Amino acid sequence: MARGAAPAPGALLCALLWAAAAGDPGDNPAPGAFGHIYRGAVNISAERVYAFAYRSEPGQVDAVRVYVNSSSENLRYPVLFVVRQQKGVLSWQVPLIFRGLYQRTYNYQEVSRTLCPSEPTPETRPSDQIIFVDIASMAPFNIAYELLVTRLENFQLKTNKAFNFTASPSQPQYFLYKFPQDVESVIINVVSEAAYPCSVVSVQDIVCPVYDLDHNVEFNGVYQSMTKQAAITVQRKDFPGEQFFVVFVIKPEDYACGGSVPSSIHGNVNRTWNLQRTKNLQVTIVPSIKKSVYVQAMFFSFLSFLSFYLGSVVVAFVHYIRVQRKASAGRLCREHGSGMMTSSHPISASAPEGSSYGAIDESSSCGGRQLSSPEHRSPAGSNTDSSVEEESDFDTMPEIESDKNIIRTKVFLYLSDLSRKDRRIVSKKYKIYFWNIITIAVFYALPVIQLVITYQTVVNVTGNQDICYYNFLCAHPLGVLSAFNNILSNVGHMMLGFLFLLIVLRRDILHRRAMAMKDIYTLDYGIPKHFGLFYAMGIALMMEGVLSACYHVCPNYSNFQFDTSFMYMIAGLCMLKLYQTRHPDINASACSAYASFAVVISLAVLGVVFGKNDMWFWVIFSMIHVLASLALSTQIYYMGRFKIDMGIFRRAVMVLYTDCIQQCSRPMYMDRMVLLIVGNLVNWSFAVFGLVYRPRDFASYILGIFICNLLLYLAFYIIMKLRNSEKLLPIPMFCIVATAVVWAAALYFFFQTLSSWEETPAESREKNRPCILLGFFDDHDVWHFLSAAALFFSFLVLLTLDDDLDTMRRDKIPVF
Repeated sequence: MARGAAPAPGALLCALLWAAAAGDPGDNPAPGAFGHIYRGAVNISAERVYAFAYRSEPGQVDAVRVYVNSSSENLRYPVLFVVRQQKGVLSWQVPLIFRGLYQRTYNYQEVSRTLCPSEPTPETRPSDQIIFVDIASMAPFNIAYELLVTRLENFQLKTNKAFNFTASPSQPQYFLYKFPQDVESVIINVVSEAAYPCSVVSVQDIVCPVYDLDHNVEFNGVYQSMTKQAAITVQRKDFPGEQFFVVFVIKPEDYACGGSVPSSIHGNVNRTWNLQRTKNLQVTIVPSIKKSVYVQAMFFSFLSFLSFYLGSVVVAFVHYIRVQRKASAGRLCREHGSGMMTSSHPISASAPEGSSYGAIDESSSCGGRQLSSPEHRSPAGSNTDSSVEEESDFDTMPEIESDKNIIRTKVFLYLSDLSRKDRRIVSKKYKIYFWNIITIAVFYALPVIQLVITYQTVVNVTGNQDICYYNFLCAHPLGVLSAFNNILSNVGHMMLGFLFLLIVLRRDILHRRAMAMKDIYTLDYGIPKHFGLFYAMGIALMMEGVLSACYHVCPNYSNFQFDTSFMYMIAGLCMLKLYQTRHPDINASACSAYASFAVVISLAVLGVVFGKNDMWFWVIFSMIHVLASLALSTQIYYMGRFKIDMGIFRRAVMVLYTDCIQQCSRPMYMDRMVLLIVGNLVNWSFAVFGLVYRPRDFASYILGIFICNLLLYLAFYIIMKLRNSEKLLPIPMFCIVATAVVWAAALYFFFQTLSSWEETPAESREKNRPCILLGFFDDHDVWHFLSAAALFFSFLVLLTLDDDLDTMRRDKIPVF
């Protein structure tokens, strides 16, 4: 069959169409009119060709849409449609076949496609364009068809103007957008009232052909799956032509968006015809933030946390002034002969604000109580009660007093009983926490950084924005990073962690100076100063910021443990530090503590993988949780003197029989018993809750266990402190109030869920919300800011909580 040559503009085009109208419709292209429905039939020996001509105005982009329909259901002999343009060819068949899971097919007899638009010409006069539509079939019989070609009036999207349209699997849509002169980036917001059918939103460069079908929409550009909401940020620099296509494709099945998965059925039932999957969509393109907002956000982030540095400097200066005033008052007293020698006091240089480290008289007045010399004080660890005085009349062996089994099983324990080891040895033991966590941080962070860089590279190269679970309505890119705001908001953890290290270092230096000036080993006052755990806590806070930033480079199901690993360690280190305060000799070693953290992180990973549907995992985890709670309770109650070995069950049965059944005696350590009973009830409740409800967010579930145990122990510690007539100085009181207020505010923003990798990417985007702070930060960024401040205040609570005891002898400080 002969076809005419390519038509020329102007008179040649008119002559060609006139000749085609006079010839046979099967041998020459028939002239077509836009908006007119053409009906006919084709077979193996008869095909039809239509020519549609139109005039394009200068600088205008014209788009044409072709609608075809065929009533045939014969898949062996489909009707083939080929559209020829000046620079491209587009073809498809009817019935149009889409394939889903389990070889399920979805066939559509109505198809409409938008042709790749003609490029605007630099000419000042109109130009003529022509389109050929070829219709053919290999069927030995006639197959009817319908053809409709129309010109699109609203093909170009406008800035800040909503546009409504419909689409289906066999009738995709795409539109053109051009960047205005003063806009560097835009956000494409797409919404729909109905979650299903599942759809895909794609941004593609101005290149023909346009990939607008389910099987090829992922071949080019950037794309997202969508239920009710989607948002894509597009930058001008990524499109040299300063324009792009926005493509909308409806998927034949909903499983990719979290919908039902079709069952595996074979046979003819596995074939579906003309399934109604039309979706109403609204697209709005709005300008994104300008570069000045990035600068403002950076200044806000750094200045906000630099104010903490300023506040710390002010507090340190006030403390220095108070120390100097006390020193001046001491010199004045010595000059008048009414005061005691300063050398008879423990040094006060390292005292926290509002107190003097080791000082007996906090006032600056003269005539303070004279401190007895070391030679006249009772030895460390000795008791002054009547029972001890009576025992001194007998010829007892000194080894009995030094036997830790005897000391730690006394009914009333004092700090001197649990701080008998050489301070230098114990201090070195706790320094291991610091060096170990640095080693762990380096080995943990390096592969994490490498992995998230790979994730971000894959996102940028493939354009698949379903890999990462951002809040796309507030994801501001910078360089290769897709959500720079989520990374910037973690700067608070790093800055405040470093500030906490500086505060601890200052205390450590002042304490060392005090020991160098005085024989501090003979002055058993206050809580023993071991700073290793504090240094480890500061490093953990900084690493939480680093790893949280790494996680937010591309947050998803596979790397969520990066964001929580050091949270577990922070909670565990805080509990260890709180326990170490009054149990310095029997606290856990760094090796056993970090090994326990490793087990917890391993369980968290297993829970993320198996904890969704596998009941066996929850049974095993609940048993481990309950047994670990009992074992730890036993160690705490008996101060580490209850051995955990193969005979533990026999000894436990004997203790239960003698103490609970045979005598039913009152617990020897009532306060400790109350704490452990409440703690076990809380942990068993967590175990039962997990076993019954099996929460999907297993990592947060474990973190909740840690936080509840930490809060319970801290509350118990403060209650017991007040019960024993100890004071809360202004600084720790302020830190406690600030911690409670900031944590309450932080948790409010934490529970404002903006995305969830527990769901499909499309379902997660339904939770996306716009920015709420400076037009740059979202709710989760505010959580980062506030949680960093809350952790910092929490650390200060632990650092300053027992400053009031610096003037109290250790054999008077109770252990609880």
